[in-house]
Amino acid sequence: MLTPPLSDRFIFIGLLVLIIWLPIPFASNHGWAWALMEIGIFCSWIAWLTLFLRQKIKLPPLLSQTLPVLLLWGIWLVYITLQCFPLPYYWVDTLSPATAQLYRLANFGTPPPAISLSIDPYITRVELLKSISYALLFTLTLVLVNRHSRLRWVAYCLLMSGVVQAVYGSVMTLTGWEYGFFRSKTAYEGFATGTFVNRNHFANYLILSFSMGLGLLISQLRDTHYETWRQRLRAWLTFIFSHKMRLRLYLIVLVIALILTRSRMGNIAFFSSLLLTGFIGLLFARHTARSVIILLLSLIIIDLLIMGTFFGIEQLSQRLNTTHILGEERGDVYLYALNYWRDYFWLGSGLGSFYVAFPQYWEAGLGGYYDHAHNDYLEFATGTGLIGLGLLACIVLSSLSIALLTLYRRRDPLCRGIALAVIMGITTMLIHSLADFNLQIPANAATFVIFLALAWVSYFMPRHAPRTA
Repeated sequence: MLTPPLSDRFIFIGLLVLIIWLPIPFASNHGWAWALMEIGIFCSWIAWLTLFLRQKIKLPPLLSQTLPVLLLWGIWLVYITLQCFPLPYYWVDTLSPATAQLYRLANFGTPPPAISLSIDPYITRVELLKSISYALLFTLTLVLVNRHSRLRWVAYCLLMSGVVQAVYGSVMTLTGWEYGFFRSKTAYEGFATGTFVNRNHFANYLILSFSMGLGLLISQLRDTHYETWRQRLRAWLTFIFSHKMRLRLYLIVLVIALILTRSRMGNIAFFSSLLLTGFIGLLFARHTARSVIILLLSLIIIDLLIMGTFFGIEQLSQRLNTTHILGEERGDVYLYALNYWRDYFWLGSGLGSFYVAFPQYWEAGLGGYYDHAHNDYLEFATGTGLIGLGLLACIVLSSLSIALLTLYRRRDPLCRGIALAVIMGITTMLIHSLADFNLQIPANAATFVIFLALAWVSYFMPRHAPRTA
């Protein structure tokens, strides 16, 4: 029988495997792929509950400490359940007249006896299962990452998963092989996509991995003063052959792949979040090391000017110079989506139902087919209304706030580094979501959920953690 501190070790290993697996099968954005994700998360929870009921593990204090954010997750799940639950017609007609009108028209003018708030209950149930898996993944991270060694393991898995994707995507692009996940690419040829389909989603995943690598590197930096040039030379040689140098090389690999995606908003989000995170780190950290400032400056200068020169910064800058969001077709989508949201302002048309409702607001002059709004804020607003958007905002902003508190109050290097990584990850997602739908991609959404959970873990992590893994 396993000893109590190690009884959940295999469940934790399963979490690490899940982190690495999520981006591999087309970013888990196929039905069978996200089903595997859900099964993996549900099985991990069943295994953990079994150990708890058999009294082999105790309920971690972190669950009570994070009760407010867990309650927000619970309210979100209840809310989405109500969206796909049949209700009396006159209730829905009062709460969401636009939804009731669609059901009445579909029933040849006769009001049905019971309808749901969602105009597509099936897809909302699919999204509900995803939401349940995300909430369980958030909680699973809280109960499993209960000491420094595990926090470090999760951080390295998030980093190395991105590095592997970056190497694969870069090799495919530079050699012209153009393979995704065991098949030839059918879109975005000539751009780095890794095993993703969309280069913009790939860019977002790379930035999340970069954020975690940056946090790990910062957690290992120390300010030291040298009196002679020999001491400085010895220190530099030590750095070159140290683990910190390997982390720095990993970050360079991620930047190379990011530039090769030629993703305009991805690169804008990257450099904007890097600058903002650097400013926040200096503003909120009471004991900021000078080496951290030097690192942030080197990331901007070396990665942008030197690495970009060899891996396509000119092509990227040309795309950035020609970017006029409101002048593009996507800007028209945003305007039509706003009209769509006005009709479903409070409760939405049902999570995941954008592709069903949007065509009726889509004027004939707009080409193409849009199953997503290419703006996560608008997609959640139209699907879940202002109430649902507010719930998600509370979850994200409370996690961002706790990460800022970690950076300000704690002196533990690892917890502070992870907090800084979380801040960059959240700001990246907030910026990138203005022009894309990364939170509709399971690999990116699940990874982001882990980031949110790590914000709470880093704040409440005990000072003296046991050394067992």
